[in-house]
Amino acid sequence: MSVDKDETQQRLKAAVHYTVGRLCQRMGEDHRREFSRQVIAAIAETAFRQCDVFAKDLEAFARHAKRSTVSSEDVKLVARRSTALSIYIQNKSEELNQEQRDLKKKNAGKRKSRDTEESRE
Repeated sequence: MSVDKDETQQRLKAAVHYTVGRLCQRMGEDHRREFSRQVIAAIAETAFRQCDVFAKDLEAFARHAKRSTVSSEDVKLVARRSTALSIYIQNKSEELNQEQRDLKKKNAGKRKSRDTEESRE
């Protein structure tokens, strides 16, 4: 592993650890509990490793479909073993698709009104 890649991985790990720590702190405040540093480190390491597994799976799914880009369908496939995660990702995907459709309609309406104005001149 190159120095640059190793440094990037260490920075990502630190970011995950920091985020997990903040989430644990927030959850602890909400439920009047404390998380030890060891527990936070274990959760962060588990999350980091799971992200690595997800990334490798996503690459494999895209490669299997003879694509160089990961699609939303690949993400849904990665989440298939967790019902809650799968439902969450499906809902988010539908929200994003709806936003894209709404944006296209809005832009089409703008183009149509511009074309109408130009034809009047």
